[in-house]
Amino acid sequence: MIHANAGMQSKKVKKIEHPSLVYVVDSSKDKYVKVSQECPKCGYKEAFHWFSVVSGEHAGVRRERTIEHFKCTKCSHTWTKAS
Repeated sequence: MIHANAGMQSKKVKKIEHPSLVYVVDSSKDKYVKVSQECPKCGYKEAFHWFSVVSGEHAGVRRERTIEHFKCTKCSHTWTKAS
């Protein structure tokens, strides 16, 4: 705890060293589609599949790209493919 003085009052302030930026709401794998995709780690031929979109700007030009995510249903290895 850190005590901060604001005029005549003393307040207790809790200092957070490393705040968590990721909150897991639901870790259910049932929301992902299963596809026929070979795992580069174990060779199993089934994986969960989902997409994400990344936006960025470079030299004033805005660009969006889609990233395909895969997670092996056997060993849980994850990998991506940018498109």
